[in-house]
Amino acid sequence: MQTRKEPGHWETDLLESVRRDRNALQVCVERKSRLARLEKINNKSADTSRGALQNMLENYPDKLRRTITYDNGKENVEHTLLNKDLNMKSYFCQPYHSWEKGSVENINGLIRRFLPKKTILANISDSNIKEIEHWLNNRPKKCLNFKTPKEVFDSFVALAP
Repeated sequence: MQTRKEPGHWETDLLESVRRDRNALQVCVERKSRLARLEKINNKSADTSRGALQNMLENYPDKLRRTITYDNGKENVEHTLLNKDLNMKSYFCQPYHSWEKGSVENINGLIRRFLPKKTILANISDSNIKEIEHWLNNRPKKCLNFKTPKEVFDSFVALAP
């Protein structure tokens, strides 16, 4: 997985705001293209988190849904249900080893430019979340030969059977 030779390997994380806000942001990143998917969820339960991930990934071809890497949060306990529904494999980071899913942690840092830690996500509209996702996926990256994550991922979709 370290070499990013094939598409379809994802990393996910839950971006939380202040403690009194039940809302969170489910973040999912495809490792090879760096395509980011964001969805605001109204609570941090395992069922809600799994539902958000399923919404994000279910429309992609099987070859673009191989594995997903999680942290050890309680929101990820339903990973086997997602695996069954989407025909994926799960991997987990070691506790307190966030660098083992560095792609999503990098994206979280970029998201924090728009949504600092004290932001109350309940006050952020879904259209604002989509604007952030659009910005993340349409900015050229040196590691992608100055292509955008969307361009690279769309080329994988075009090649998938």
